[in-house]
Amino acid sequence: MPEQLTAQDVERELRKHRNLSREEHSPRFFKTGKGEYGEGDVFIGVPVPAQRKTASLFRHLSYPEIENLLASEVHECRLTAIFILNARMKLAAEQETVVALFLRNLDRVNNWDLVDSSAPIILGTWLQERDRQLLYQLAASKHLWRERVAVVTTLAFIRLGETTDILALAEGFLTHTHDLIHKACGWMLTPQPCHAPCFAIP
Repeated sequence: MPEQLTAQDVERELRKHRNLSREEHSPRFFKTGKGEYGEGDVFIGVPVPAQRKTASLFRHLSYPEIENLLASEVHECRLTAIFILNARMKLAAEQETVVALFLRNLDRVNNWDLVDSSAPIILGTWLQERDRQLLYQLAASKHLWRERVAVVTTLAFIRLGETTDILALAEGFLTHTHDLIHKACGWMLTPQPCHAPCFAIP
């Protein structure tokens, strides 16, 4: 792979793996119609395993180009950017940069699979031994995806046997009007052995 990789290079690689039936199905599955929670999102039909493979190929993509990838209108580009950031969270020296970029681009983490694939790994890892007030700020945002980020981040703590934050958040969301928040809370409150992989429960 060339040294000067770009977000456009990543998208070109992703487009090699397009699947027509998936491209047709995804807009319905992710509710992209007018007035739906994913309104206007664009899918090109790339299976998740191919996105993960592409993320591995481009794991050394520069942070400005990762940010460009997150800015893409193409959903699979944004999810691939998330996979790259997840890998970079394994490097202690890069965690602060990853978290700052993630929070700066939180508006681009705008569907449940993007949230569920990123929040526990990025924010969950970062906040394990830090003040967690950020979770409650996100929960109070009145913004669907930020609220779900707050809830799903707690998966990282739950796996360590810590339930204080999810219990507080779930109680606060008891009267929430959106099923995606109730489903996220229910997922977190399911006994640990029953937890599904990330983005398995919309």
